[in-house]
Amino acid sequence: MKQKNIPHRQTASIKTLTALCCLLLLTVCLPVRAQGERIILGNEQTSEYYPLLRGKRVALFGNHTSLRDDQHLLDCLLADSIRVVAVFSPEHGFRGNADAGEKVGSSVDSLTGVPILSLYDGKDKRPSAASMKKFDVLLADIQDVGLRFYTYYITLCRLMDACAEYGKSVIVLDRPNPNGHYVDGPLLDMKYKSGVGWLPIPVVHGMTLGELARMVNGEGWLPAGRTCRLTVVPCLNYTHQTRYDLPVPPSPNLPNMKAIYLYPSLCPFEGTVVSLGRGTDKPFQIYGHPDMKGYSYSFTPRSVPGAKNPPLLGKRCHGADLSGKSDEELRREGLNLTYVIDAYRNLNIGDRFFTSFFELLMGTSYVRQMIKEGRSAEEIRARWMPEVERFKEQRRPYLLYNE
Repeated sequence: MKQKNIPHRQTASIKTLTALCCLLLLTVCLPVRAQGERIILGNEQTSEYYPLLRGKRVALFGNHTSLRDDQHLLDCLLADSIRVVAVFSPEHGFRGNADAGEKVGSSVDSLTGVPILSLYDGKDKRPSAASMKKFDVLLADIQDVGLRFYTYYITLCRLMDACAEYGKSVIVLDRPNPNGHYVDGPLLDMKYKSGVGWLPIPVVHGMTLGELARMVNGEGWLPAGRTCRLTVVPCLNYTHQTRYDLPVPPSPNLPNMKAIYLYPSLCPFEGTVVSLGRGTDKPFQIYGHPDMKGYSYSFTPRSVPGAKNPPLLGKRCHGADLSGKSDEELRREGLNLTYVIDAYRNLNIGDRFFTSFFELLMGTSYVRQMIKEGRSAEEIRARWMPEVERFKEQRRPYLLYNE
């Protein structure tokens, strides 16, 4: 029987219906966390990735957070006869004790003897050709906190790019995002691309590293539109609304969940004259300056491990202590510019309040301008929400977990 021609509009409708059915099927198949079920990390599912490692030279991208059942993944891999030939470690180093931005060079892991290769001995802040020739597969297992200016994802992107260029496979062992329950903040204007902002994503992107890696590949965000051979081993029993308390601090100045939840709101202080508590026992939980008035709380930054030379070192700062807020309150609060606005108005020094780093952190110029104009946090947030909603639709095909 001769097939009838289907009108264009009807064809479009069928395609739309098919797409909706596929999306519904994907949603049904996504892992859903039942009450009381433990989240199973990607690195625990050895049957999913060990077969991809057998007989290969493996490089591990990780740090002190790369734990499996309270044991470091590197030790587990070696015990299971996986041939790990190198380690790549991001900002703060393999053991997680270096300062923010401190250069971490090549060395040897003292516990295993596995070489730790520099991430910056080649061009474009990537590993050198010699380093890339040492391995066949890059295995990534590291705890991120879901912020555009938290640099672990940038390191992963650069490694993905190097692997794309040299024909290496990338396996991401996924982990929950403790700030994965919401999306907020302005998208990065790519003219402000830097070491604290590398992709056109919001300040709080709400994705796991595995999801973000999928989006980087799918959107062609690597240089020259390259894509790498990517496998993601997802978590089980996890959704984006699942609360996940990190078992170990991901970096020296995020010591607890309060700091992690406040990080989106207080990190912009890094682009101002105000201290956010580096060099104290409450980093990213307090803020202040010697000239701020009307506060009963005060603190003095000191030289401590992980913050050897903090801003306003040795100066008594007056300001606010947010550490008394509950974790649940901070989760609900999310990104809150009220604190930056409060300090700006209190100091009353105009543009001298900011440094050029502020635009790199916020990823746009209009936030500083609106603060100077006296706009509220709600008004500024209303400016970026349309682009946040567009981003949420753009990221949807790459999500591995229910929203």
